[in-house]
Amino acid sequence: MNWLAFFMLLMGYLAPQQINEQPEISVITVNGSIGPTTTSYISRAISTAEERGSECLIIELDTPGGLLEATTNIVQAMLAAEVPVVVYVSPSGGGAISAGVFITLASHIAAMAPATNIGAATPVQMGGEEMGDDQREKILNYAISYIESIASERDRNVEWAESAVRDADAITAERALEIEVVEIIADTRDDLIDQLHGWEVEGDTLNTQGASINIIDKTHAEQFLGYLFSPQVMMILMIMAIYGIIGEISNPGAIVPGVIGAVSLILLLYTVAAMPINVAGFVLIALSIILFVSEAFTPTFGLLTAAGAVTFFLGSLMLFEDLSPLYQISIWYVLPATILTTLFFAVIVSSGLRAQFKRSARSGKKSMIGKKVEAIKRVDPEGGKVFVQGEIWNAYSDETVEKGEWCEIIEIKGLTIKVKPLRNQGDQEENYGG
Repeated sequence: MNWLAFFMLLMGYLAPQQINEQPEISVITVNGSIGPTTTSYISRAISTAEERGSECLIIELDTPGGLLEATTNIVQAMLAAEVPVVVYVSPSGGGAISAGVFITLASHIAAMAPATNIGAATPVQMGGEEMGDDQREKILNYAISYIESIASERDRNVEWAESAVRDADAITAERALEIEVVEIIADTRDDLIDQLHGWEVEGDTLNTQGASINIIDKTHAEQFLGYLFSPQVMMILMIMAIYGIIGEISNPGAIVPGVIGAVSLILLLYTVAAMPINVAGFVLIALSIILFVSEAFTPTFGLLTAAGAVTFFLGSLMLFEDLSPLYQISIWYVLPATILTTLFFAVIVSSGLRAQFKRSARSGKKSMIGKKVEAIKRVDPEGGKVFVQGEIWNAYSDETVEKGEWCEIIEIKGLTIKVKPLRNQGDQEENYGG
C-alpha cells in the first residue's frame, strides 16, 4: 500500500507539470524574392510547427515579389495549415510587395512593423511571352479573382485587395491597420508575441505568454538551391555546361571538363524545370553554338563567329525576360559572358575540333600521301629509293626520277610507295628551303 500511495502521489505531481508545459512558437524569416525554394521552406516550416504542436508559426516577411506559381503554392499551404500562421511584415523599412500581398492576406493573423508597406500586386509578366492586351487582361482578371477569394476567406478588406492588383495600390502599416488589411502593428517580434496572447484563431485561443521560440532555419539544401535559382547563377551554369561538354568533345580524354559540364547541365535542367524560360532565347543560344562550331569547318573568315556572338548575346538577354523583373539579367552581365564564350569557341574549340577531324589524315601511312620527298636512288617503274621522315623506303614511279630530285608520294602499297616527279623548279626550291 505504501508503494501504491507513493506512485499515485508521484503521478499527481507530474500531471500538473505536463499541463503547464511551456508553450512554443515557431519562427521563420523570408526575405528576398519568392521562388521555388521559398515554397519548400514555408511548407516545411508549417509541417514542423504542426508536428511540434507550436501555438503558431510566425513568418517574418520582407519581399519585393516573385514568381506567381511559387506564390500560389505558398498560399495553398497556408490556407490548408492546421497551425495558426502569422505573417509579420518586418523589419521597419521592409515591405510585402507584389507576391508578398497574397502571402500576407493568406495568413490567419497579419501584422506589420512601423514604417513598412504593403501593395503593388499587379502582375507584370509570367512565363512564355510578352503579354499582349488580351493576355494581360486575362491574367489581371485571374489575379484579381484570386486575391479577392483569399481576402474573403480570411475576412479582410476585399476592395483594397482588388485595388492592390488592378491599380497597384500600396499603403503604409498604419493605413493597412485602419482599413482592416492587417490586424496588428508591432514594433518587434516580442511585442508581436505579447499582442498575440489570447488571440482567437478558428475557435482556439493562443497562449503565447512566456512561450519559447523555435527558430526554423533553412536547410543547407534549401540555401544551396535558393542560390541556384538566381538568373546570374543559371547563366553561369549554362556557360559551364557549354564549355565543359564542348571542351570534352574537342579534347577527348580530358575528363574534368566533361564531368563539370555534365553536372552543370543537370543543375541547369533542374532550375529550368522550376523556372520557365523564354523559348526563343533558348533557341538563339543553341543556334549560336551551331554557328561557333561551324566556323571550325567553314572558311568564312570569322563571319560565322561574329554571327554566333550576336545570336548568343540576344538569346541571353531574352532567356529570362518573360519572368518577373526580379529574375531578369543585366546587359552588363551578359556582355562579358558573350565575349568569353566567343573567345572560347574561336580559340580553343575551333583548334580542338579541327585537330579531331583531321587526326586520321595526319597519322599512319595515309598521312604520308602528298608529302614531298627526295630520291636517294634513281626511281623508275622498276623501283628505286626515297628518303621519308628519316627512313629509306622502296619506291617506284611511272616517270623517271633521278637521284637528288624531289618527288611527291601519291600512293602506298605495303612497304613500297609510288611517287611522281616534281618538275616545277619552285616546288623543289620550296622543299630545299623548308
